[in-house]
Amino acid sequence: MPQITVDYSESLESSFDRQGFALALHPLIVETIDTQLAACKSRFRRVVETLVAGGTPSDAVVHIGIALLPGRAPELKAQLSETVLDLLAEYLKPADGVTPVVSAEVRDLEPSYRKR
Repeated sequence: MPQITVDYSESLESSFDRQGFALALHPLIVETIDTQLAACKSRFRRVVETLVAGGTPSDAVVHIGIALLPGRAPELKAQLSETVLDLLAEYLKPADGVTPVVSAEVRDLEPSYRKR
């Protein structure tokens, strides 16, 4: 548990320190939701095409999804989302002509979730 997925636009490839972000994100999650560091798992998925609003060549997106075992209060999840976005700003550097739209969502894992 926590299952972390980060989707990011290909145009951010060179300006997004993904490794550094994950290494800072995992302890932040541990501190916020009281879990074990070894439980944190992150996947980064480069998205080749993105379109924001009316679409411009500078479209870029970063979306961080964090799935947790059920039981956390909605306020705690919202706090974690805000903190994650603040942290992201430290690892996502400005890219020429690119203004990314960033978002985060913390949700519960489905009851069918299993881990081995």
